[in-house]
Amino acid sequence: MPRPPSPWLAAAELPRAVSEFGLLAASIPGLLRSAARGDGHPVLVLPGLLAGDRSTAALRAILDRLGFDARAWGLGRNRGPRAVGSRGELLQARVEALAGETGRKVSLVGWSLGGLYARLLARRLPGHVRQLITLGSPFMDKGKATHAGKIFEMVSGTARDDRANRALLAELAAPCPIPSSALYSRSDGVCAWQVCRETTGAQRENIEVFGSHCGLGVNPSVIFAVADRLAQAEGCWTPFAPRGLSSWAFPTQGHA
Repeated sequence: MPRPPSPWLAAAELPRAVSEFGLLAASIPGLLRSAARGDGHPVLVLPGLLAGDRSTAALRAILDRLGFDARAWGLGRNRGPRAVGSRGELLQARVEALAGETGRKVSLVGWSLGGLYARLLARRLPGHVRQLITLGSPFMDKGKATHAGKIFEMVSGTARDDRANRALLAELAAPCPIPSSALYSRSDGVCAWQVCRETTGAQRENIEVFGSHCGLGVNPSVIFAVADRLAQAEGCWTPFAPRGLSSWAFPTQGHA
């Protein structure tokens, strides 16, 4: 199994994320002109470990302005089972309620740990979920390829290698039954990038970006790709294919 990223990459996470947020502020006018437009369907955005809805506010605001119905997850800070319920039942109820309210399937965008729970929902509620997008989410990890494992144990009150978490990781590693896009960065300072990638196949893809782990949710190229994926008509999924000036932001044309 891959090892966690180098201590140097981990130490650079905060300043890199701050610079990505600054770049986003300068890029908003261009993003709003060039990014794909939405059809108004609901998009639930799930934050990462120990983060809450404030961390996803910028992403949701831009998605709203692009024509999507972006929603906060509304469960406070992401403390694993202590936030979503021991079996994810609180989060599952949130998705079911949102689908019932809007009468439409819900797309899920999950950042880091939020992506693990988004993937779990996509597997358990395929009738309610339209599409899955994960941002630096280590769903192929066996518990030892991130720097966040000990923090997760402390805030969740569980051990990474207990029976419940082993079963959860095995469930997450299985191919997703709905269209899914896994965004990842080889310079991720928190999670080994290799465990943030989907098993390629029909309606499954990996999109490589330049950026830090903590800055993925405010990274302009990430938001551009997320909007592109979400804008696809239901039932008409095609792989990500950046063109023209946008292609420079995605290594190997976005797929590697």
